[in-house]
Amino acid sequence: MSRSERDLVTALRDELAAIDPSRACDRVAEADGLGPGPVGREPSVARLAVRLRRGAARVASMPFDWAVAGEHCRAAWLRGRFLARGSLSLAGGRTHLEFVVQPEEGPQLVARLADIGLPASSRVRRGRGVVTSKSGEAVGLFLRRIGATGALLEVEARQVSRALRGELNRVLNAESANLQRAVSAAGRQLDAIATLDADGRLAIQPSIVRLVADARRATPEASLADLAERLGAHRSAVQRALERVERLALDAGDGSSRGSRDAPARRRSRPTQRAGHAVA
Repeated sequence: MSRSERDLVTALRDELAAIDPSRACDRVAEADGLGPGPVGREPSVARLAVRLRRGAARVASMPFDWAVAGEHCRAAWLRGRFLARGSLSLAGGRTHLEFVVQPEEGPQLVARLADIGLPASSRVRRGRGVVTSKSGEAVGLFLRRIGATGALLEVEARQVSRALRGELNRVLNAESANLQRAVSAAGRQLDAIATLDADGRLAIQPSIVRLVADARRATPEASLADLAERLGAHRSAVQRALERVERLALDAGDGSSRGSRDAPARRRSRPTQRAGHAVA
């Protein structure tokens, strides 16, 4: 995770720690979520824990019970649990929510998260219960429910920016690949045109082929659409003309076309040779 991402996570925890529940039941619920143990390294969270635990001690007759608690109390409890045992990772463009708790608490926490619509899974890792959720949409819902609106907006803005950069890179890569293919095709076509021009076959081709060949030589960088617009022809006609040029050049390269042109001359010369032999 980059420094900016770590700073964002720190800002998220500070934002949550700055929330001062207005209801006594919410303060009790958040204190219960924080638990009796250490709550992390942030001074803001440590101060919150001291303040809430003192308040909860004064209203000990109001124990927190998830089963009957209201939505606001549940949100307060989850906020406290996240501050005490939760972490958020934004590395690699993925939002990853994790709680590290006692092994026996893992399934219970998964059930409570499911109650607010957050799918999560639980496992035991090195003797500790680990509850994770990797759904970016669900994690966004969780942050919104526990009051992290400012940090959530920043997370969503970064996700949108990252998605736009990814789409831009995809488009640029596709355009680069298309350009490379066009340059390679134009090079083949110019070589083929030069071959046909050198052996005289270009001059006997249909007019559209000659026109396309001249246009290609004049504008090697032009696309098929550009050539078609320049000549006032259909793109398909330009493509067929260039394919014909390449095909004829390949025929000349393997000798088949030249052999076919020389065959009539050989056939015409044979009777003369036989006649000469007979006279001799």
